[in-house]
Amino acid sequence: MRPLTKSMRIGVRDRRIRALLGRLLRAGLAAADPRQAVRHIVARTKTGVQVAGRLYNLRGGGKIVSIGSGKAAASMAVALEQLLGAKLTGGLVAVKRGYALPTRRIRVVTAGHPVPDGAGQRAASRILALVKGLIRDDLLIVLLSGGASSLLPLPAPGLTLADKQRTTQLLLKSGATIREINIVRKHLSAIKGGRLAAATHARVVTLILSDVIGDDLGTIGSGPTAPDATTYADACAILRRFRIWNLASARVRRHLRKGRHGGLDETPKPGAPLFRRVRHHVLGNNRTTVKAVHREARRDGFRPYVLPLAMTGDVRNAAASFGRLARTIVASGKPVRPPACLIAGGELTVTVRGTGRGGRAQEFALAAAMEIAGLPNVWIVGVGTDGTDGPTDAAGAVVDGGTLARAKKNGLDAARFLRRNDAYTFFKQAGGHIVTGPTGTNVNDLYLMIVQ
Repeated sequence: MRPLTKSMRIGVRDRRIRALLGRLLRAGLAAADPRQAVRHIVARTKTGVQVAGRLYNLRGGGKIVSIGSGKAAASMAVALEQLLGAKLTGGLVAVKRGYALPTRRIRVVTAGHPVPDGAGQRAASRILALVKGLIRDDLLIVLLSGGASSLLPLPAPGLTLADKQRTTQLLLKSGATIREINIVRKHLSAIKGGRLAAATHARVVTLILSDVIGDDLGTIGSGPTAPDATTYADACAILRRFRIWNLASARVRRHLRKGRHGGLDETPKPGAPLFRRVRHHVLGNNRTTVKAVHREARRDGFRPYVLPLAMTGDVRNAAASFGRLARTIVASGKPVRPPACLIAGGELTVTVRGTGRGGRAQEFALAAAMEIAGLPNVWIVGVGTDGTDGPTDAAGAVVDGGTLARAKKNGLDAARFLRRNDAYTFFKQAGGHIVTGPTGTNVNDLYLMIVQ
């Protein structure tokens, strides 16, 4: 993970709060460091490799190959190379542009995210060819983290990359959850939904840095090596539920209908014999980061309080609830007395109705600013742990009780920016952006509230 001490920029006027937020965010990101996570679970042995205490013997001449995808995949690959050295034959991982790191044995390629592109398709094709060439004595180590679904697009026969790109764009704007988006992706793909594991004879170990609340193996990266309990019928229902069925290409609709009627093989299901040679290990997740922020806040003299449920659902509803909670704390000291630090993790959804720029974290912060307007000594933060919130160069944003008033003095109507889904432009002009650059990790979003 790149050092964040010098590169992080937090748009807060109060120097003490700016320093505090810097410490909290760095502690959370350090806890989700992919390199350390891999080192904690993988060890080289005389006869092979040990993963989570399980020995994979390579005495029969088997080789170790690693493939993967996601925003943390390059960092994970670096750690694996350092641990295994010459025992590692090679491999390939796909990462988002700007997230690549130098490696010696595992090739790192960059591709488009969140909308898949040709570079990702070529990487997926090479990975599929690579795993098909492995035998029973070989060990395939899959490095998986958030962003993998977009970075390894391999359309099912009869579909094109353009079909998948359009479907992905429609789903991203619809307000669908990541689980719903990935159900559709799995049924348009040649490798997702367990199909990658089915394509090889090798033993498979998948190391996962989870960006999915609940760590559902079938949702993380669309589960290329995990069993899939969903169906073509589920994918059809999702497109209809969000009223985008008729907007998808005719090829996509034809493909899903054919699968729903039994004309295509389904994804491998739970209990399939092939999964007897597949193991999954979650190395870190959103809870890892939340716990680290909790410890740091306590060290800083605050009363930390973790919301019992992950933040999910509509971003504006969640921001409104968060803001109302701030008013309750100020008025009654419940559920925690100031100086307080409320901490939550999760992944919210944005229904895009405007033509602006932004992401979940920035839209959350802007919506929360509406709720805490006029409150003194309150700050609310939304930040993506990967360092990129939506298609922007910001990781998120921070607001306080005076954000709207200062913006109004400068002629900025916050409500208008929110209606246009243009939180990025608002914070670019009003101040408040949090910029980290690519962090090398990805464990969902982090939401903080400071009440002094």
